[in-house]
Amino acid sequence: MSKEEYIKAKRLGDRARARAIATGSYPYLTALDDFLEQKDILAEVPLGVQEIPLNMIAGTRTKGRTSSFANNFMPILKENTEFAMKWADLFDAQQNEGLRDPIKCYEYLHRFYVLEGNKRVSVMKYVDAVSISADVIRLLPRRSEEKNIVIYYEFVQFYNVTGLYLISFSEPGCYARLAELLGQNLEDRWPDNLIEDLRYAFLQFQTAYLAKGGARLGIGTGDAFLVYLNIFPMSTLIHDSSEQISRNVVRIWNELLASSSSEHLSLIEHPELIQKNTGLIHEILTSIPRYSAQNPLKAAFIYERNPEDSSWVYAHELGRNQLENAFGGMVTTVELENCQSDEYVEHAIQAAIADHSEVVFTTSPSMMQTTLRAAVDHPEVHFLNCSIHMQSSAVRTYYARMYEAKFLMGAIAASVADDHLIGYLADYPIYGSIANINAFAIGAAMVDPSCRISLKWSSWKNRSWQEEMHAEHLHIISGSDLIVPRLPDRRYGVYRYDEDGTVTNLATPLYNWGKYYELIVRSILDGTYDDRSVARKDTATNYWYGLSAGVIDVILSDQLSYYTRKLVAALKSAIIAGSLSPFEGELHSRKGIVRATEIPDKVTGSETGKLSYEEIITMNWLADNVMGEIPSAEDLIDQARGTVLVSGVAATKSG
Repeated sequence: MSKEEYIKAKRLGDRARARAIATGSYPYLTALDDFLEQKDILAEVPLGVQEIPLNMIAGTRTKGRTSSFANNFMPILKENTEFAMKWADLFDAQQNEGLRDPIKCYEYLHRFYVLEGNKRVSVMKYVDAVSISADVIRLLPRRSEEKNIVIYYEFVQFYNVTGLYLISFSEPGCYARLAELLGQNLEDRWPDNLIEDLRYAFLQFQTAYLAKGGARLGIGTGDAFLVYLNIFPMSTLIHDSSEQISRNVVRIWNELLASSSSEHLSLIEHPELIQKNTGLIHEILTSIPRYSAQNPLKAAFIYERNPEDSSWVYAHELGRNQLENAFGGMVTTVELENCQSDEYVEHAIQAAIADHSEVVFTTSPSMMQTTLRAAVDHPEVHFLNCSIHMQSSAVRTYYARMYEAKFLMGAIAASVADDHLIGYLADYPIYGSIANINAFAIGAAMVDPSCRISLKWSSWKNRSWQEEMHAEHLHIISGSDLIVPRLPDRRYGVYRYDEDGTVTNLATPLYNWGKYYELIVRSILDGTYDDRSVARKDTATNYWYGLSAGVIDVILSDQLSYYTRKLVAALKSAIIAGSLSPFEGELHSRKGIVRATEIPDKVTGSETGKLSYEEIITMNWLADNVMGEIPSAEDLIDQARGTVLVSGVAATKSG
């Protein structure tokens, strides 16, 4: 019997080898020594005997047995060899009493390479076992800012608090996000019962996900698991039936597709790119207006705080009022304030739906997870979240290209900074905020190549940006973008701060959220919101409008000289016309050249003019004239951590 099983296993190996050869892949087991150089290793760490996932065993440590197996660990030597007899004996032992002796292996970058026990691994994979006992030695790579190394060290943190191997991610920050979802961190040991629940939940999800064809999606099981937990609580994977879990996976299929690659991300940078469908059927369906003053479109706005205490909410509240006045009674709105927890956001959304709101705007990135859960449950409602670079098909996002205005503000600041020093106050290190800093720095350097930008963060815990700027004798400062209504402090926009405490405003950026909301709601009213030219059900749609759409602007003080005002007008016109971008041409970070003057496009061979939208949004480096650093989530006050974990950039301390 065991010989027959070997023959069956060999057939699987022969097929795998043939497929690999046909597709140009390596047909045998990967040997770690073939690609690992000793200089890459910082240390060897014995981890002892433990159960490791079989699907994470990637090959062997040395070349000795690589040609005895296909790349799926199935045997390929003939059945009359001594190797085949030993394999068959191991199969019998596994069937009769189980394989008790642990294999010996090395773990490198979250994958295992067998030193002793290749045949045992082969037998266990053949019988579809999930795990195997192994004596593990970890090979720690030298730290670097390479993406795979950053993710690996985040995994090591996760392993240290859970002892779990089976969950892997493809992007930085995911382990911290998982910990946040489960009410934990990556510093303190997790409760044993939670670890066991997580292990069980992941295996339940993995079974359902792969059974539905998840392996073909292009998104790893760990990444898909995190998408699931963003929508459904982990308890559903523990207490629900396998049938219900499968139904949940199907419900979020479009979310998984949208998360799988940038091909499923639709970024709309200009309103005119939305073209109305002119087909006959569409004309018939839209010839009779759906909304009127008697039957208005209802839109709900959900705020984290209130307009009196928050400049951000105040700006959106102005936008809400402008929207309601823009369509002659065809649109009515309601605001729900002080939603500072997921529970309050959920209650607010449910109240809006109960009031028959057809559009729900959640105005903070920290509300994205709760918004997504509601959107999956209520596909009949249009949900939008004020954030950028969120890959969700059920929730559209909208944000302003504020870096265009910041570029102008940098030029203004440099024109009045006699000492070549400018202070810059940032709030959260989230998507888009680093581009704002760098655009400001580049605009300043174009006016004064000797200027330096001193970067501070209002959300940094245990530090005072005011005291630090005062100690550095900074007099020209870029502060908060907006004023808090109940706090008439003039330290916003670009301002001059004199030794006697006098503050003189010079310029301020302006968010015109009312214009933004008009553009979005108009597309709903005229029927273009759901056109396939805009988005598909499996696509994440992000609106990203700027100066050309009129959703941002810069207000200039009379204190500025005629020449500065003329310069700003010229730069602004060039940005609107598309002939100027802060991130075109040669770009320098503090580490050196980020982008050379000439970069040939891989497809067309022509020179590319500027950074892509993704490179701008996810920017995590600082321009060479910026003094400061990007804080990690651990550096920030509690109020900022939730937002940064949802939409924060990966920090780089040396930028």
